[in-house]
Amino acid sequence: SAEASPSVVFENITRCSPEELCILLENISNLSGDDDFTVEEIHEINATVATFNKSIDIEEFVRKCRQHKIIKEQKITARILELTQSIKAENLPDSVSRGYITIYFESAWSGGGKVSEVQLFPEENSAIVTFHDRKGNA
Repeated sequence: SAEASPSVVFENITRCSPEELCILLENISNLSGDDDFTVEEIHEINATVATFNKSIDIEEFVRKCRQHKIIKEQKITARILELTQSIKAENLPDSVSRGYITIYFESAWSGGGKVSEVQLFPEENSAIVTFHDRKGNA
């Protein structure tokens, strides 16, 4: 679809380092991990997200991943990252306010988008920012 995510989630990444996954993705996609995509680990859920800077057929890429020998052997799952209207902002200063977070995420400089709600979690120095639509969460 026109709103397809440029990101793929790889789960069950217990026996594959981010570096190994990056090389594997380069082989599957024929793209360069240095320029064409980034790989980010999400330790809390034992997953890694690959985000493509270069336009590719993401559904075809996921299909190729699911068929790849090493991915099958290691029982890694691959799926397109769902688009969301919320993001988690982490490592926030202790004194940050809802108003500051709203202004920051609504600015064109930060990717801009109309914020509908900010939930602060001071004990974690984090916040959940919810946008009015999916286009405002770059």
